[in-house]
Amino acid sequence: MNKTELIEHIAGKSDISKAAATRALASIIEAVKKTLKKGDTVTLVGFGTFSVSKRAARTGRNPRTGAALKIKAAKVPRFKPGKGLKDALN
Repeated sequence: MNKTELIEHIAGKSDISKAAATRALASIIEAVKKTLKKGDTVTLVGFGTFSVSKRAARTGRNPRTGAALKIKAAKVPRFKPGKGLKDALN
C-alpha cells in the first residue's frame, strides 16, 4: 500500500473527502517527525512505538573498489510493533 492508497482507505472508512484525509495523514506524519526530532517517542497503543536510536560511527567498504570508508554516526528511526499489531498478523 502506498500513500495514495492509504489516503483513499482513510477517506472511505472515515467518510471524509480525500483532501481532508490527505491533510489528516500529513498532520500525523508531521507530528511524528517533530516528536522524533526532539528525541521523544510516539506510542500508539495496540499499534506500536516509534523511537530514535543512535548508530555509532563505523568503518565500511566501498563495494566497487574495496577501499575503507568512514561512515558518520547517525540518528535512525525505529519502530517496535505493539501486541495488537503482532496479534493481527499471526
